[in-house]
Amino acid sequence: MKSGAEAHESRLSRRGERQRAISEAVMAEGAVRIDELAERFGTSQMTVHRDLDELEARGLLRKSRGMATALSSSLVESSDVFRSGQQRWEKREIARAAIEFVEAGQAIFLDDSTTVLEMARLIPSRTPLTVITNVLTLINELKATRGVSLVALGGSYYNWCSSFMGGTTIEAINRLRADVFIMSTAAITDDICFFQSQATVDIKRAMFNAAAKRILLVDHTKFERRALYALAPLSDFDVVIVDSKTGPDVISRLKSHNVHVVVAAGHAGNGEGSVPNPSINPNAEESTP
Repeated sequence: MKSGAEAHESRLSRRGERQRAISEAVMAEGAVRIDELAERFGTSQMTVHRDLDELEARGLLRKSRGMATALSSSLVESSDVFRSGQQRWEKREIARAAIEFVEAGQAIFLDDSTTVLEMARLIPSRTPLTVITNVLTLINELKATRGVSLVALGGSYYNWCSSFMGGTTIEAINRLRADVFIMSTAAITDDICFFQSQATVDIKRAMFNAAAKRILLVDHTKFERRALYALAPLSDFDVVIVDSKTGPDVISRLKSHNVHVVVAAGHAGNGEGSVPNPSINPNAEESTP
């Protein structure tokens, strides 16, 4: 029988999965009747209304006149609810390669990407660690992990990305130094990382400057996307980890530009444990600049 805490966590997990499914359905179809959503997801209209209220508060959709309507905006692409449902297999594959670059005893910055969240679930295999983050979902994920010293960065909370940002957060980052910064990106254009929000760029740049080593996690779809605000060229990262679906032409181009590329192994597994070190894994490719 589950304890009260376990039951609560289970309810939160089910609610999160349902909200992701609802948001994806509304975004895919443009508009869906609320009573249809209740029937589709086997729940009451009252529950769907509560879910939609939360999703509306995060800028993902609009609820009115018995309908849920998708919003076409950069916030939708940036939202952690939206991102967490995209390229799950690729994210797990990249996460299993990325954890091999984390060493016990390090202090690491983690950003608000859902790929990093997948990697964070493997952190128990690398403790002791000091984890520094501004992301509420990561804080909740790691708060009870034995061997993790958690440094939570405060500031103004933004519900759409489940993160604290702004001047207070940047000031806190500037007072710290870490061994590694692990992050992802919204889009890659001309081999430069881009994001939909300048506030997001400001936080990532502060972490980038405060870390001795920078690792970028990027699935193949990011090379097909565009965003507005630039952060840094891929050549500024110490390691760029891509998934196994990344085109050979993209990998060749990056290597020719002295980007240190690691291609993750061709399976995501079940998210538990770790993969062999990429330097000796026959299913991983690594290039030294």
